[in-house]
Amino acid sequence: MTEAEHTKANWSTLPWHRQWLAKQAEGLFDFFQYRAINPKGGFFDLNRQGEPLVPDNPVRGIHASARMVHCFSIGHLLGRPGCGDIIDHGMTYLWNNHRDGEHGGYFWQVDENGPVDATKQGYGHAFVLLAASSAKAVGHPLADKMLADITEILETKFWEDQHGAINEEFYRDWSPIENYRGQNSNMHLTEALMAAFEVTGDKTYLTKAERIADLVIRRSAGALDFRVPEHFDENWVLDKEYRGNEMFRPSGSTPGHWLEWSRLVLQLWLLGERKHDWMPLAAKALFVQSMSLGWDREKGGFFYTLDWDNVPTKTEKLWWPMCEAAGAAHFLNEHLPADEFYEDSYRRIWSTIANSFLDHQHGGWHEELTETLSPANTLFPGKGDIYHALQACLIPLFPADGSLTKVIAEKGGRF
Repeated sequence: MTEAEHTKANWSTLPWHRQWLAKQAEGLFDFFQYRAINPKGGFFDLNRQGEPLVPDNPVRGIHASARMVHCFSIGHLLGRPGCGDIIDHGMTYLWNNHRDGEHGGYFWQVDENGPVDATKQGYGHAFVLLAASSAKAVGHPLADKMLADITEILETKFWEDQHGAINEEFYRDWSPIENYRGQNSNMHLTEALMAAFEVTGDKTYLTKAERIADLVIRRSAGALDFRVPEHFDENWVLDKEYRGNEMFRPSGSTPGHWLEWSRLVLQLWLLGERKHDWMPLAAKALFVQSMSLGWDREKGGFFYTLDWDNVPTKTEKLWWPMCEAAGAAHFLNEHLPADEFYEDSYRRIWSTIANSFLDHQHGGWHEELTETLSPANTLFPGKGDIYHALQACLIPLFPADGSLTKVIAEKGGRF
């Protein structure tokens, strides 16, 4: 018997399901809050058992530092004790260690001796904007300074107005690295720009988010039946042959990003007062394509990547597409005409998470499974990230009309 055959009431309205989601969020907070803090600054990546992967002077990636600030700002808004200390820890490290006091911008990777990878990457800077916006939502004293700083850097160094998107990366002195443009950094910047708009009211952020979505989704993905292309040249011409970092720039197309964009486009449509009629249609198409082409109908879970003939190429099942699918299904359920497909998908996704991705022995989530849903560590070495899973657990508990920091604050932390 499938979950879809139990009852047609949306799971997100059922008290037991809501309690279950809150319990999963609490478990994630417990797993990371008391294990990930590096007393020498920044945060540890954790192994499967929740111990530091590298106890002695590990490399700290900027996206991980910024995501911890964002997630524990959410915890602070929920009233979870101790989150303020983690926000302080993360914001101080971003400002004093990741920030380049000589040339401006933020280093991609640092350790106790300084920058390990001093490049300035759009992906990392997008998460600094998210961290600063989330910290502002809780009134952190460094938030305004960091928000002004990262906004100026994005505007003067990364933004390419002729395209309506950002450049990808630079050397430390801001000389260009290669003629590459990527959708992943621009997708996460869209998320961060919406958060910045929500805490400042400055529509410049929202306009930039809308321009990115128009380029990446309406025009680029729309021309490919809403399969999101990942890699482009400097003129935003699709490069189907690109081969890069398999964690941040996997080849082919990544159904998890189609799902992420599905939710972000709907959120952008709502923040933009529903004036862009193409956005809800795109959100639906992105979700349907991801479930139709990316979901493994035999074993469950999403294939990591597909080639341009829609054949799975990397068959690992990662946790973050599952998380983004849960959030997208909820947003679609809330804002588009009733369709059992969204609710049935929501249930299928969460049941697969519960059965295969939750680590019932050690806590936290398995970040990578094999094609047959066994824990693996070929791409992701352990449990380094609370961000995707925490948001997946909390999004269905609050109104689907903005960033979690916005909706949690508006509800006074009540769900």
